[in-house]
Amino acid sequence: MLTNGIYNDLGFRVGDKILFLVEQQPGWTMNIIIRALMYLAQVYHNYFEGQDADLYGSKKVYVPEPEIYIIYTGERVSRPEMISFSKEFFKGKECSIEVKVKVIYDGKGNDIISQYVAFTKVYNEQVKRYGRSLEAVTETIRICKDRNLLREFLESREKEVVSIMMTLFDEERIMRTHIVSEKKETARKAAENMLKTGKMSAEEIAGYFTELSVEDVREIEKGLLQTI
Repeated sequence: MLTNGIYNDLGFRVGDKILFLVEQQPGWTMNIIIRALMYLAQVYHNYFEGQDADLYGSKKVYVPEPEIYIIYTGERVSRPEMISFSKEFFKGKECSIEVKVKVIYDGKGNDIISQYVAFTKVYNEQVKRYGRSLEAVTETIRICKDRNLLREFLESREKEVVSIMMTLFDEERIMRTHIVSEKKETARKAAENMLKTGKMSAEEIAGYFTELSVEDVREIEKGLLQTI
């Protein structure tokens, strides 16, 4: 099973196929095809490593057949059954890479798709209430079991579900920290260049960057003076 980043996107093997179930999307975007392509490459990479496959050998390796699905729960007049990489990004022109994503709308009755959509909605509600925490995860599982949503799966694999969801929280936290760090470093370099011109004060420069305080800019200025 693959869980990807901060999304509830899942990839797993069923027999001789690799299946992707992409998080329900209330807002329509064709960029979901790009995500699917990236997941496919990642899963195949992990699969071949796990199989110790010799990709440089003369013998053709076994490749599981991929199936990619997106669950869409928003309101949209046009409801295509399938979206295509070449059609959406290259106007249908034949290209070296093709990805086709089957679109599922809600589900029927109380089938597994409907239960998955309901599970995701409960999860989002609990995250809003408790933040990305263990309490949000355990409450999601408790509520869904009470409502008979994915109950059999959650009862048999509750510890695994908790572990996966907490791992996703940790990955999101790490990614957000990295993004903030990258933005601050970019701002520091820009502030340094502005200071080198000698035309603006630390206070004026700090006004251009939400990532930097006046004290940060003065510290950068102090460092520049020490190199002179």
